[in-house]
Amino acid sequence: MRTETPALDAPGSTWARSYDYTARELVRPRSVDDVRDLVLREPRLRALGSRHSFTDLADTPGVLVSLDRLDASPSLSGDVVRVPGGMRYGELAAWLEERGRALPNLASLPHISVAGAVATGTHGSGVANGSLATSVTALEIVDGRGELVRLESGSPDFAGAVVGIGALGIVTHLELLTSPTYQVSQTVHEGLTYDDLREHLTEILGAAYSVSIFTRWGDEPDGSFGRVWVKSRSTTPEIPGTVLATEPRHVIPGLDAAPCTEQLGVPGPWHERLPHFRLDFQPSVGAELQSEYLVPLDRAQEAVDAVRSLADRVRPLLQVGEIRAVAADDLWLSPAYGTDVLALHFTWLADPAGVADLLPDLEQRLPAGTRPHWGKLFATADPGAGFPRWDDFRALARRFDPDRRFWNAWLDRVLG
Repeated sequence: MRTETPALDAPGSTWARSYDYTARELVRPRSVDDVRDLVLREPRLRALGSRHSFTDLADTPGVLVSLDRLDASPSLSGDVVRVPGGMRYGELAAWLEERGRALPNLASLPHISVAGAVATGTHGSGVANGSLATSVTALEIVDGRGELVRLESGSPDFAGAVVGIGALGIVTHLELLTSPTYQVSQTVHEGLTYDDLREHLTEILGAAYSVSIFTRWGDEPDGSFGRVWVKSRSTTPEIPGTVLATEPRHVIPGLDAAPCTEQLGVPGPWHERLPHFRLDFQPSVGAELQSEYLVPLDRAQEAVDAVRSLADRVRPLLQVGEIRAVAADDLWLSPAYGTDVLALHFTWLADPAGVADLLPDLEQRLPAGTRPHWGKLFATADPGAGFPRWDDFRALARRFDPDRRFWNAWLDRVLG
């Protein structure tokens, strides 16, 4: 059955306008059968997600496929929720909360689609919290032959397919493990110095359920290095050398805090505190670029010292940096595969040339075993060096997509 949804004239750009898509057209199928029909008749196509990558990751010379109009709703069976891939996390979270259920974590932005976030290994924060992909118990994917394939946790291809960077097909549905709903309070702790960060880094990252350290990597006029965002399910912890903010803060100093989730220790539902930004506001600043590197947690101090050593080059290009922790998993292309990681995130100014000039030197200074976030900017020509199952994933991609229908320039650079 052919899709009846008309194609848009222009595929548009990424959320931050960091990349203009060059695809021939964009279509919005309304059913899984429509998706299968597209795959069977189009030689080149690619799932679009919610446009929150910063590169040509989702582009194609053929047809972009958005699942944001897929005719499906979530459904709950016991502890597991079945979700259409194009649904946004903020919408899913509100739906779950109405039914007394929750997810273990959320990313900074609730605006991102479930399938796109999972496919790129996107994460929140917390030394005991895995990436969003670790909640997946099953996924359904239309492969390069137009077949609908269901993979469940424990099946041979599951761990390779979950963080699939769009190389295996179009993920139409996912199933996620949920828990009973819970309350979270958020506080901001100001005045963190670099000396206190170095001495107490592991302690700070483990101080609460979810912890983020925001910094511009150089000392501020008051001598501080950054602020600590603490999201707690119990009592508010003390953070060495800091004081509690008495007014709401934006993660980027000086901006209006209205787009940010509620602070000042007021308890609220998990989905209204774990993200940094509210669903009904534009997150961050919009005009920006982003990079993120995930480093084995046992090399965390080496990593922060490496970035600090480049502060005079990082700071002029940076809107804000974020330091988080993510728990290990067994998903082949997850940046947390096999090890707990320290996540070093950078929200850059919209200066592509300046960022491109900096990234090779920044990456060279980071410890061995550092892995990139797939949806953001990185410079390495050999990203697979940090992933033990890299060749296995490449073989899996060839098997799921033998005619390379989902292949694009980004995969050609990254997978080879």
